Amino acid sequence: MSDAFRAAWVLPGNGAVALTCEHASVAMPEPWAWPQADRWLVGTHWSFDLGAEDLTRELAAYAGWGAVMAGFTRLLVDPNRDLDARTLFRTQADRRPVHLNAGLSEAERARRIERLWRPYHRAASDLVGSTSSPLVCGIHTFTPVYEGKRREVEVGVLFNRQEAMARQVASKLLEGGYHVRLNEPWSGRDELMFGPERCAHEHDRLALEIEVRQDRATDPEWRERFLPRLCQALTQVAPS
Repeated sequence: MSDAFRAAWVLPGNGAVALTCEHASVAMPEPWAWPQADRWLVGTHWSFDLGAEDLTRELAAYAGWGAVMAGFTRLLVDPNRDLDARTLFRTQADRRPVHLNAGLSEAERARRIERLWRPYHRAASDLVGSTSSPLVCGIHTFTPVYEGKRREVEVGVLFNRQEAMARQVASKLLEGGYHVRLNEPWSGRDELMFGPERCAHEHDRLALEIEVRQDRATDPEWRERFLPRLCQALTQVAPS
């Protein structure tokens, strides 16, 4: 594996929130490579969350918060899934086969888990453990159109246990004029915010996840307006 590769990129910081970004990268590190039949997946939402890295880096810089970002494509192994999740190694995308993950042996599964999934989660745990941040927040993005249906929601606030906190964050964002919904386009109660919840639980912190529509997340001007509002909302609800 290349010396330049990192399973996780860590931005040091402290404050009300520690950030995680499990789908930040489209990188395919050696010794893996994209099969020719999977080249259509490169740069799509199946391979990473468009705009999520920029959101995470800019929010961390603006607020002075610590952040950890995965350094590999989610199609190798998904760090936002538990080890027994059906989509830990995705085999289909848009109803087409993902050849990268066809017929994986137990040895190959174990190799990806040991070289990618576990190092990412160690880095996330180390970051959260090094901070006094009471809240861990995952940063993710979602496609404007899914299975032919236009998504009008701009921002989703995902939660599993912290419903009251999620409602407060959503209310603050709504006051800013954003189209916000709770547990959309996915629900945090369906184990789809595994990454932030895992390290939050390990260190007795609280967990939320923010989902931003990708046409917004990839717009620098929109991010510049949105991030101060998001920072304020998360800071106000985080326990002191």
